[in-house]
Amino acid sequence: MGSRSGAKCTSRTALTSGDEVEEERPLLTTASDEHRNADGRRCRGSSSGLAVFNLTHAIMGSGILGLAYAMAQTGIVLFRCALLLVLVASLAAYSIHLLLKLCQQSGVNSYEDLGTLALGRKGKIMAAGAIILQNIGAMSSYLFIIKSEMPKVIRGFLNYEPAANAWYMHGTYLLLLLALLVVLPLAFLPKIGFLGYVSCFSVFFMLFFTVVVIIKKFSVPCPLPPTNVTLGYYTLYNSNSSNSSDACSPKLFTLSLQSAYAIPTMAFSFLCHTSVLPIYCELQRPSTGKMQKVANTSISLAFIIYYLSAIFGYLTFYSSVSPELLEMYGLLTRHDSLVMSVRLCILMSVLLTVPLIHFPARKAVLKLVADGRPFSWLHHTLATLALITLVLILAIFVPNIKEVFGFVGATTSTCLLFIFPALFYIIVSREPLFSPPKMGALSLLVFGVAVCLMSITLIILGWARQHPHTNTHSWLHRGLV
Repeated sequence: MGSRSGAKCTSRTALTSGDEVEEERPLLTTASDEHRNADGRRCRGSSSGLAVFNLTHAIMGSGILGLAYAMAQTGIVLFRCALLLVLVASLAAYSIHLLLKLCQQSGVNSYEDLGTLALGRKGKIMAAGAIILQNIGAMSSYLFIIKSEMPKVIRGFLNYEPAANAWYMHGTYLLLLLALLVVLPLAFLPKIGFLGYVSCFSVFFMLFFTVVVIIKKFSVPCPLPPTNVTLGYYTLYNSNSSNSSDACSPKLFTLSLQSAYAIPTMAFSFLCHTSVLPIYCELQRPSTGKMQKVANTSISLAFIIYYLSAIFGYLTFYSSVSPELLEMYGLLTRHDSLVMSVRLCILMSVLLTVPLIHFPARKAVLKLVADGRPFSWLHHTLATLALITLVLILAIFVPNIKEVFGFVGATTSTCLLFIFPALFYIIVSREPLFSPPKMGALSLLVFGVAVCLMSITLIILGWARQHPHTNTHSWLHRGLV
């Protein structure tokens, strides 16, 4: 659907106080599996398979690189037993369940319209504003990563040291070229379902990364050679002194200030809620039951990839692991073609995520400025160009973009993931206040507020306590995108 507010999937039932709604009932007003394109021609909706790839792609971002470090900060008992990951994955799936249930009960099909139902125009502005800020922050952070890392990857593939003034060594030139050739054409597509095939490649890249992390576990020596290098925001000090047995054994349980960073980092790793409803409405015969299965499958697939990459990444480097996992492998060899291929795949996955998360941002903009109007290619084009231009400017000219939007993301991510679904459900649903569904929503609301306050507090503490050995607030920023 992307920005096309006209591609509605209306419910056959109105909001009722006691009637149970059949989850498998299709939401389209006809029994056909067809939708209409922006130009009015009929087209089939997206299959469940493509929807799974799109949603999995929306879930997984560069935060996967920091999960091994999260394990190092919590201990292998909490993380290896998957207690924390299961918790946050289950809560993410439950908040999606609340959104879908509200859509089925009320007949609306967008996050912004749910905000309108709950809190009037104020709720619509809150929901749309959170979506726009969150996705602009994520897109600009992803593009900043491309600008910073792509020249290093090219240098790693070359067998010689390129000239410093070569155009392909300038991140800005590479970023503009990739934006023109890849991001912009995909962002102009009018329906998010068209990106399903692109998402297949992105998920494959993440699987390739996970396989390489597993393979490297059995070839990387432990302890590492003596090292004193800076990896992004993190300075690694390593020596071959006496404690090799301690350095190469997993910690069963760890509790420290850094441990507190693990919960928000893992929670934000399952944020996909801005893409759920656009994908939902483009399904063939969309229903809450079908979309919940898509969401559960996507979260489960992301969970498996996260867990395997985190545990094998941690068991490779143990306490020496840094928030920049791929950089750790560069300590051993400068021109490892397998590692460089993985880095390129991760960068391409990050690049392909930009047009996907651009769709809900553009839709939110059009909901604010052109809601209720028929689809217009002029509005579609202007909104697309404005958003892509804005995130490119931020990525190129704001060097601390991840820190700026890290603070914003701590609030908007938590709202979209936990607070808004729970709050809207409590207000809109006519079930009794002390009914199990509303008590579940209330618990989710309390958890979301706690995570939001914790994230903001940790970011402020990180800014106040920066020193060469730890810069963990930037690890949290990576988790936010």
